[in-house]
Amino acid sequence: MRETAFAKINLALHVRERREDGYHALETLFAFVDAGDELSATSAPRDELRVTGEFCGALDDPSGNIVARALAGLPHGAGWAVTLEKNLPVAAGLGGGSADAGAIFRMVERAFGLPDDWREKAAKLGADVPACVESRACIGRGTGTELEPVTNDLAGCAVLLVNPRIPLATGPVFKGWDGVDHGPLAGENLREMTLNGRNDLEAPALELVPQIADVLATLRKTDSWIARMSGSGATCFALYDTSEQRDAAERAMPREWWTMVGALR
Repeated sequence: MRETAFAKINLALHVRERREDGYHALETLFAFVDAGDELSATSAPRDELRVTGEFCGALDDPSGNIVARALAGLPHGAGWAVTLEKNLPVAAGLGGGSADAGAIFRMVERAFGLPDDWREKAAKLGADVPACVESRACIGRGTGTELEPVTNDLAGCAVLLVNPRIPLATGPVFKGWDGVDHGPLAGENLREMTLNGRNDLEAPALELVPQIADVLATLRKTDSWIARMSGSGATCFALYDTSEQRDAAERAMPREWWTMVGALR
């Protein structure tokens, strides 16, 4: 079996409050790009994980990888030999590990079916994992695990992802949040909510990685109708009306930056 781990982006990310359990209450717009990491699996006497691809060196503990942990908690026979082609940068605001786990859930669903409590199993692996299992645009609330449908008028929209090749851990970014609730998501569909939205983690991320500002400034000089940081950074995205505009923008990016082109699912 083969499955793409679709890159996750947050079209908007509103931090509403800090909860009593220490987590942050969020409102976010999840969207997914039709490209990302690639996974393949074959039956094996026991579970095995091999990591390849440009960013394989960033995963130094395959046995503790979220893919291995996802597989261990799901029915899949005696074992699977999984190859993970790591095309997405790590600690990049793209939910790469969560997307990889989501791909495992979809592969298991095709082969064996998922247990009734799969959502709880997914949430225990990470707040983004339930959304990544379904990999379709939705609203996430709570810690991001409470999912609501949204009218997706952006399916097929051309998207460009850009990362300055600087990893950025989530914890320090959340720690730098200003603690101010700037209001909820607003709009009737995905486009309106995106245009009316914001990323409350952008300011603290810029404090830690000032190069994000260079990425955003460069994207905003292209023909995009919006450019914003995804998640806790440092990846930024830009949306375009045509694939020609997106491809021209990708060619204009500095060669030392990581880029990926695609369309929203």
